Parts: sequence; structure tokens; C-alpha cells
Amino acid sequence: MRTPTFHWMLWLLGLAALLALPWLVTSEYYINIASQIVIAAILALSLNLLIGFGGMISLGHAAYLGVSAYLAIYLTAQAGFGQLSGALIAIGGTTALAMLFGYLSLRASGLGFLMITLALGQILWGIAYRWASLTGGDNGLGGMKRPHPFGLDLTHPAIFYYFVLFFLGLALWCIARFIQSGLGQSLQGTRDQPRRMRALGYNVWLIQWLSFVFAGFWGAVAGLLYAYYHQFVSPQTLHLTTSAEALLMVIAGGTGTLFGPVVGAALVVILKNVVSAYITRWLILLGAIFVAIVLFMPEGLLPGLAGWMRRIKERLHGGRKATGASAITKDRVL
Repeated sequence: MRTPTFHWMLWLLGLAALLALPWLVTSEYYINIASQIVIAAILALSLNLLIGFGGMISLGHAAYLGVSAYLAIYLTAQAGFGQLSGALIAIGGTTALAMLFGYLSLRASGLGFLMITLALGQILWGIAYRWASLTGGDNGLGGMKRPHPFGLDLTHPAIFYYFVLFFLGLALWCIARFIQSGLGQSLQGTRDQPRRMRALGYNVWLIQWLSFVFAGFWGAVAGLLYAYYHQFVSPQTLHLTTSAEALLMVIAGGTGTLFGPVVGAALVVILKNVVSAYITRWLILLGAIFVAIVLFMPEGLLPGLAGWMRRIKERLHGGRKATGASAITKDRVL
């Protein structure tokens, strides 16, 4: 009973730290960095559904981030839609795109699946880059204003941070429920034993497609929050590097874990936005950290740290047992 209690205490302390962050950090710059981490964590969580729980490695997941952001900004800043209707259409349209991309991508598996997702993502990047009359081309789209839900002023960094933190909590809860559901358990079964699942009568393709769409939905939510934060979107949002960063977040934090992608998102965003201000070639440092994680914690930061703590506790308990045994032996000798 001690280990679960200890873990719950850690998560409660982490939650308390997240809630108290605007009071602990006085600089608005670092509060904005925390908001970026939360948005990136939602994107990484959605990708982890495919990679960690479905065994489907995607290199085109930035498509849902970018398309949702483009739709939200275009609809509200240029087409005259309201904030709520624009947000709903952006998420709905991006989820519909995930339905199409899932149908196309799942015609293959393994390396073929990866290459199809990469190709689809690059097609969208090319459209955003070349169709300047609609997307603004390399100049991107801007002019969006942050909404005021329930009278909240999202232009204030602390209020916006709590706004995106609410969606992170919602994403964690929904994804946790999904993983524990029959569909989530079936998805993990298709990851480990697809042939056996087919032999048992499961529709492997449908399970993977529904999971793909669910992941695309949360990618769309991350894209909407991205648009609210930056109030600007460019083709870079759809680029391969954005998908690679999300993939790196998942792998670094721990695939197949619930909170690992959040840790990975914090690592990548801090290196990208904070460390890069002091180290010009911060990508070399990022590469070195990633290599160290692969070598010493191949399962990811969060599972690796948990394993180290478990081994330390086992050694401590083993030492206590050995000390107790030696004391008993001495008593018997005496």
C-alpha cells in the first residue's frame, strides 16, 4: 500500500505545483512558457495514443495542429464567424480530416503507415505554403483575437494558463477513460497481437481507425489552443519538424504512459524556448539528452525515474532486512 500512496502524493504535489505556478513564478514570460508546455502536452498525449497504445508511429500528426489553427483563425479573423462557431467548426473539420487520413493511412502498417502519414502531412504543408490567397503563404494568417469565455480575459497570461490547463486535465481524464475502456484495451491488443485479435473476431482496422480519429480530435483541440495563444499560424506549424518534435516528446517522456508525454513536452519546450536563449546550438544539447535517455532510460524519462526509485527503495528495504537478519544472528550467537 505504500507505493500507490507515495505515487498519489507525488501526483498531488505536481498538481498543486501546476495550480500554484502563476504565484510561484512572477515573470509573465515563464507563465507563457508554461502555457506553451500545456498545449504541446495535449498534442503529445494525442500522438501517444497512436504510438504508445496503438503501435502506430506517425510522422504527420502536426497536420491536426496546423489545420485546426488555420481554420480557427481564418473563420474568425477573415470569414466573420463568431468565436464559438469558429472553434466548433475548426475542431469538427479537423476531426473529419482525421477520419479521411485514418482511412488512407491504415491501408498499410509499420513503415508503410509511417510513410503515408508523412506524405499526407507534407501535402498539407505544401498547400499551406503555396496557396497564398487562402493561407497567406509564408506570411501566414493572423489577426485573431482571444475569446472571452464566461467573461474571462484570456489576454492575461495567468488566466490563459489556467484556461489551457483545464483542457489538459480534461484531455488526461478522457484519454485515461479511453485507455481503460474496452476499445482502449482492444487497441493495446491490436498493438501486441493483431493476428490473434483477428482470430478472436475483432475488427482490427475499425479499432485502429476509431483510435486514430480520437487522437486527431485531441490534436485539433491542441491546434485551437495554439491559435488562441499565438493568434497567428504559418506553414511551419504543418511542417515535418513539428511532427518530429511531438514524436520526440512522446519518446522522451515515455511511450504507453499517461503522464510521460507531459514530461517530454516540458523538456522539449524548455530547451527550445529557454535554453536556446543561452545556448546557440541548443539542438546539439537536445540530441545529447535524447541519446542519454535512449541509453540509460530506453523506456522514457517517467518510467525510467520510477524504475530507479523502485530499485533504490528495494535496496534500502533489502539493507534493512539484512541488518535485521544479522542482528538476529548475533542474538542467537550471544
